[in-house]
Amino acid sequence: MFKSKIALFTTIFITLAIITTLLYEFDIIAVSENFMIFVRWAVAIVLIINGLYKKNLTTWIITCMILGVFVGIDFPNVAVALQPLSKGFIKLVKTIVAPIIFATLVYGIAGHSDLKQVGRMAWKSMLYFFCATSCAIFIGLAVINITQAGSGINLQNMPQEELPAPKNVDTALEKLPEHVHGVYKFTHFIYDLFPENVVKSMFENQVLQVVVFSVIFGIGLAMVEEKKRKPLVDFTESLSETMFKFTNIIMYFAPIGVGAAMAYTVGHLGVDILKNLFMLLGSLYLALILFILLVFVPIMLYLKIPVKKFLAAVKEPVSIAFATTSSDAALPKAMSAMEKFGVPRKIVSFVIPTGYSFNLDGTSLYLSLASIFVAQAAGMNLGIGQQLAIAFTLMITSKGVAAVPRASLIVLIATAEQFGLPVFIIAAILGIDELMDMARTSVNVIGNCLATVVIAKWEGEFDEEAPYRLTDEVLDEV
Repeated sequence: MFKSKIALFTTIFITLAIITTLLYEFDIIAVSENFMIFVRWAVAIVLIINGLYKKNLTTWIITCMILGVFVGIDFPNVAVALQPLSKGFIKLVKTIVAPIIFATLVYGIAGHSDLKQVGRMAWKSMLYFFCATSCAIFIGLAVINITQAGSGINLQNMPQEELPAPKNVDTALEKLPEHVHGVYKFTHFIYDLFPENVVKSMFENQVLQVVVFSVIFGIGLAMVEEKKRKPLVDFTESLSETMFKFTNIIMYFAPIGVGAAMAYTVGHLGVDILKNLFMLLGSLYLALILFILLVFVPIMLYLKIPVKKFLAAVKEPVSIAFATTSSDAALPKAMSAMEKFGVPRKIVSFVIPTGYSFNLDGTSLYLSLASIFVAQAAGMNLGIGQQLAIAFTLMITSKGVAAVPRASLIVLIATAEQFGLPVFIIAAILGIDELMDMARTSVNVIGNCLATVVIAKWEGEFDEEAPYRLTDEVLDEV
């Protein structure tokens, strides 16, 4: 009873604080900056008290995200100095990614010895990934054409930042005629799937290479006779269980890492940058919301997936992805959450890691939207045919985007150069890329979590009762 009163008081207090902030920002009421500082830190105290009573990891993650925003606004230099804490958290999580993928995939394949199912999961996953990312790209194109966010922008008012270095040009391309460049790039992408050294792939966090090695290793182990297979199967089962417990320990540090990430983002960027690029930022968030409503929700309703329960299951990995802008940071929690949601481990361990390279819905949508934004800002009027050519190119190039912060910029630069779009405008977009990366990474995580449920339903192996057994206590044990 007392907890519910605390929650109600917190909700009312925060609502009043938000209303006051909006009235202040739009100059509707005249109050001093000191009063707004008082409001912010009063909210911080209320949130901390609420967190102490709830004792819930998700609550603390969200609380620390908001505290990070306050630190970024009021103490920007301190906020920037906190960046090592957020980097440390991501670094810590990345130690889990390769072992957990290897252990769960090998156990899922060799432990059940159903090699036909692995093949079925592969083609079903790829078909679903292609359909989902295609929808994302076309929704991005539609929204940017409607909002015309790039038209009439004064580029001189936009901050210019240094672009990331593009990939080195492959010398083999220079020796080949242009009409076969596409074939070479595709075959080179296939070449990049295979690891020459699995330890090196793990060190470099090449998720897809680890997946390929684990699948082949699991198939090979499944072909071995039972007596010799059992010790390795038992080892991978034990390793996967240990890594999930390892994840639970690391997640106690999540609120600090997430709060530091938010503080750095706000302290580094400031608030004024939003004014120049609000249309682009607003268009992206609008497009991502439309994508969720027009694609994800209908899929959930058609497959009779309980929407509220699904959102409750993914809120923690999504909040981690949002604050850290890294899908990798959310991967262990996403896998655990989907297993608790009713998806068998063998499906979770195959679909989510594979989706990190082939099912980046948020990133694909962003790339299509940002490409046309660049053209609009440069005063270039691209026809439907040219926009479809860009979309087709992005369908291919976006599949190789690594699940790390701002890797999509490399793809955006390469696409811009290929279609003669001015790259210098991307340097202006880079100013708010962190804020855009938060949203698109969150949608990437939601999309990959939903993909596991879709494949599990397709395979007839989804536990229909599991979502209804989920409680806050169960999710905190994830």
